[in-house]
Amino acid sequence: MSLKVFVLLCFYTIVSSQAVAAMNNSGEEGIVTGADQLDTYLPLLKGKRVGMVINQTSIIGNTLSIDSLHTLGVNIRFVFGPEHGFRANASNGAEVGDEIDKKTGIPIISLYGKNRKPRAALMDSIDIMIFDIQDVGCRFYTYINTLADVMESCAEHNKTLIILDRPNPNAYVDGPVLDMRFQSGIGKFPIPITHGMTMGEFGRMINGQGWLGKGLTCELKIIPLKNYDHSMYYELPVSPSPNLNSQASIILYPSICPFEGTIISQGRGTYMPFAVLGAPALKGKYDFTFKPVSIPGMSELPLHQDELCYGVDLRNYDLKSLHASGKINLKWMMELYKAYPNKRQFFDSSYSEAMGKIANLIGNDLFQQQVAAGKTEEEIRASWEPKLSQYKKMRKQYLLYK
Repeated sequence: MSLKVFVLLCFYTIVSSQAVAAMNNSGEEGIVTGADQLDTYLPLLKGKRVGMVINQTSIIGNTLSIDSLHTLGVNIRFVFGPEHGFRANASNGAEVGDEIDKKTGIPIISLYGKNRKPRAALMDSIDIMIFDIQDVGCRFYTYINTLADVMESCAEHNKTLIILDRPNPNAYVDGPVLDMRFQSGIGKFPIPITHGMTMGEFGRMINGQGWLGKGLTCELKIIPLKNYDHSMYYELPVSPSPNLNSQASIILYPSICPFEGTIISQGRGTYMPFAVLGAPALKGKYDFTFKPVSIPGMSELPLHQDELCYGVDLRNYDLKSLHASGKINLKWMMELYKAYPNKRQFFDSSYSEAMGKIANLIGNDLFQQQVAAGKTEEEIRASWEPKLSQYKKMRKQYLLYK
């Protein structure tokens, strides 16, 4: 190791320690991410041509990992960016193009455009791949799909994948297990809405359950978190995507995202997405109002654009209680359906910029019928069994943390 690299490594170790100390001061129990453990994985990169699957959440201390590792002399050949792009400046579902990183000159290859996994020629140009993206623990959040696609490509080309693990802010298990008849880009695996795993654990599950298909198994090297367990309430240091721009939106997301299969706005087109709910037709039912507008990079064509929506403001909701409950809130869906005047419109996603129909988001075609029939929350939850309990049992064999 050269003197320059040694000095820089010492510097980044100090930066990492400072980040851990800051987390201690904010009550985060001294969690140490996989990325912050440079001394553990730098030796694995020595003399290797490296590919990285990262975005703006991929930080070492407070610095983007591409900048830190490039400065430390790691031979990064390509960076692969997921949905929303490498810098998280693209809206949900928007195709992302390739580019060159201006600071390092490293090519940035999009995995959310023409290709959803690294091309063969690029895989032949690297020896090892790093995956380091902050997830939020939901079936319909597409980064777990990106993980599976990258694992498949690594398996096909005999490359080791290093996962630098990060906490899951919604690390509980709840919701119906996806009926695979409704498999889509927002539901690829037979898992509940909140899967209760970190990316490292989920990668183990992908391998163990044979979800790569074709008899493929990816060689994984996971750099696990230190001082972490699933019960911890974790505040993300960086927003994971343009519309999850606050702690409220991140913790509320598992409960609010299913509204994308309805006529109800979830606040896209505002700077408080996934923290408010409403629609113009609810005038007279609620006093709180907001008006969605076109916001480039967040939501260009939001539902109810330029219309005054009446509804519910959840920005001051008790997030820690919701997290501690280990349950998705179903009452908001039931309440707003009951309040909405035109019941036939409520679940018609053709009115909106929704990601998919309610069945794709929830994971079955029963939920819409249950809400319309006025079923109780207890009755709805009972219908998720026994598959939910079976998933919980299966999940245990892949866990790295309590």
